[in-house]
Parts: sequence; structure tokens; C-alpha cells
Amino acid sequence: MTHHRTIATACRILAGTGLAEDILGHVSLRTGPDRMLVRCRGPREEGLLFTREGDVREVDLDGRGDLPDGYAVPNELPIHGELLRARPDVDAVVHCHPPSVLLAGVEEIPLRPVFGAYHIPAARMAAAGVPVYPRAVLVRRPDLGRELVAAMGQATVCVMKGHGITAVGSGPHAVQQAVVRALALDVLARVSVDRARLGDRATDLPPDDLAELPDLGGPFNDLTMWRHHVARLRLAGLAPD
Repeated sequence: MTHHRTIATACRILAGTGLAEDILGHVSLRTGPDRMLVRCRGPREEGLLFTREGDVREVDLDGRGDLPDGYAVPNELPIHGELLRARPDVDAVVHCHPPSVLLAGVEEIPLRPVFGAYHIPAARMAAAGVPVYPRAVLVRRPDLGRELVAAMGQATVCVMKGHGITAVGSGPHAVQQAVVRALALDVLARVSVDRARLGDRATDLPPDDLAELPDLGGPFNDLTMWRHHVARLRLAGLAPD
């Protein structure tokens, strides 16, 4: 699978799972010290669920590049550019708007580790703590991108209060990892919102139980989950052509 196709597939997975409801959201992948591939918006924009390989274009970290007529980089390109610039450990960035995280953020529902083996990556994420960028702004300027970077610190996911999420990935399967982390944050937020609706009586897992939740590693957590969602797209006839 080419990098262009991987990013197009990532966009379709985010939309197919409800993390990107319409035309909003984007995915990027570092291609060099000052270059990235990013999902752009073209003249026949139909939303993330219908992202084509041709919608993925290479630009520099400030969004400059030779784009075809009618194509434009995302308004919030600084989310990608400033994260890739500030964090050499990051190779891919996902930004999307899961309704679950929106509700948890604006209602200030804590994302607590109340479950365990039900979803180990989400449980470990909750135990580590999820940082929050507190401004519900369109991150369309580098200074706002740097604010997000500062709020996120060295975390792999960040709640953008009143807005959405940012997730990152690293290494040869960075896009897959970032998408799976976004999916895990959505699971955590959905459980947290339902927990609050039910009266918030759940207690945090005890340390001994948390210690029994291993990191199962990228080949299982990331690639197996990615293949599952690719298969779901294929079954629905929504895999990129």
C-alpha cells in the first residue's frame, strides 16, 4: 500500500467509524525533514469517507507546495506542521471530531481508568492521563499550533476542548498507529460519557489490576486493528479504488 493510499484509507476509517462525520478532519505523514503528505480538499470534495489517493498531496510544514488547481491544504494545517516541527518522534498526525470526545470535553467528564481488559489500549491511555487543549478555536495559525503542541506535551493523544482530538504515530506504521490511538480515545470517551449519564458510580481500577494490562505491541494493537477496519471498508464497498 502506498503512503497516499494509506492516508486515504485512514480518512475513510475515521469517517466510517464516526470519528469524522462529514468533510472535517485530516491526516498527515512526514516524508522528510520539512515535508509531509496531507489530506487536502479538492474541487470535488465529498467528505472524508470518500477520500481519494489524489486528495493526498505533498507540501512543506507550512503548507507550501505545487498543488493542482482547485486543491487547498487544510485550514488547520498548523496542527500538523507544528507538531511535526516540534516533535521528531512523531511521523503521522490525525485530527478529527469524535462526538464522544466533544461531549466529554465540554462537560468536563474525566476520562478515568474504570475498565481494564475490555480495551487495554484505552485503559492504559486513561491511566496515563489525556491532556486537554482548552481553547475551542480553529487552529489556523502557527502560534495556535504551538499552543496545541505545548498542551499536548509528549502525549500521543490530546483532547481539543469544544473541538475534537489530535493523535500521533511514529515509525514505519505511523498512520496506522495514529488512527488506532484515535479509535482508542473514542472508546474511552464513549464509556466516560455513558458512565456520567449513569450517575458516575464507577471506581478507578486498583493499581494491581492496572499492572496486569500489558502493552500488547504494535503488530497486535495497531496493525491487526487496522486490517480489521480496512476489511470493514472493503465489505461495505468503501475501500479506496
